[in-house]
This record gives sequence, C-alpha cells and structure tokens, in this order.
Amino acid sequence: MSQNNYQHGTINRREFVKELVDLCPEALIVTGLGSPSYDVFAAGDRPENFYLWGAMGAAAAMGLGIAIAQPEKSVLVITGDGEMLMGLGSLAAIGAQKPKNLTIVVLDNGHYAETGMQRSHTSLGVELTGVASACGFDWTLAVRNPADVSQIAKQVNARNSVGLANIFIEAIEYPKALPPRDGSFIKNRFRGHLGFEPF
Repeated sequence: MSQNNYQHGTINRREFVKELVDLCPEALIVTGLGSPSYDVFAAGDRPENFYLWGAMGAAAAMGLGIAIAQPEKSVLVITGDGEMLMGLGSLAAIGAQKPKNLTIVVLDNGHYAETGMQRSHTSLGVELTGVASACGFDWTLAVRNPADVSQIAKQVNARNSVGLANIFIEAIEYPKALPPRDGSFIKNRFRGHLGFEPF
C-alpha cells in the first residue's frame, strides 16, 4: 500500500473492542498504552486486564511472557499501530517461541493518536500482517469488516495457534475512559486472579 493512496479504516474501535472482550470472557488481556487501554476499560474493568501505562512498545512482549507462564490461559494483547511499531522486535520473539495461546490485535488508524495524530508508518506502507507472517506467526488477518471479530475470538478461545489481527479503525478520538493508574494495584490484582500472592 503506497503513501499516496492510504485510507484509514471505518471500524468503530470502541464497539469492536467491546464485542471482542465480550466474546473472550476467560482471556487474560494486556493493553498497549493510550486508546487500547481506554477501550478495554470502557468494555468493563476486570481483574484479567493488565493495563500498561508509560510502557510504549512493551504490550506484545508482556503478552508473550504471560502466554509462556500461563499456557492453559488464552492471552489477548490489544494495542495500537504506533505501540506495535515501537515493539516490532517482539513479533520476532513471538514467532520464534510460537505460544499457541497468544493473539495480538492491533487497532490501526495509521496515526500516533497519543502524540498529536501524526501519521504512523502503517500509513506509509508498513504492513503489520506481513511482518508477523515473516516472523512465523501461524495466522494473520487484515480486518476491514467488523463482523470478523467472531473469527478472531474463535482463535483466541481455541488456544491452538499464535496470530495477529490488524484492525483498520477510524482515525477519530473517543472520550477517554481511564483505567486504574496504580501499577502495583494492577499487578497485584492480576496476580491475585491467577492465584499468586501480591509482592
């Protein structure tokens, strides 16, 4: 896709995330900073949610670690294109490890929404599905139809493959829904859900 004919998507990200979370009630969810965290929180706060604050580029790597540590759990990373671009190396690590219980969902509006809506590299020709495929992911999906959410949820819940879905969303802002910002609280609540003591 060339720079001159880039068009952002038409999917309402907040509605899409809400439906995905509803369809994956048992999944452990890691969110990239900014809009993905707002969307997952708006879908309903739960102890299975691990919101990342100030850790741009770390969501997929964190999801990989959790997927390896919790192989019986579905792990769903919901992040943005800017955050995923910063953490591209984690896709190589995920492809090498191939955890069958990990799905990466990228909400791609082709912009860095948190810093002023500058165009991101996905609007300049970088295809995240192509990167994930080259890294050895079992499946990738470029999503322009919101009905594809059920296909993604099926993969998340099956826990038999590692994949990445790139969701082409509208390049618009939604009201912020701010999750808890206390890192210790988020960590200990998440650990408690998994049966571990706080530390």
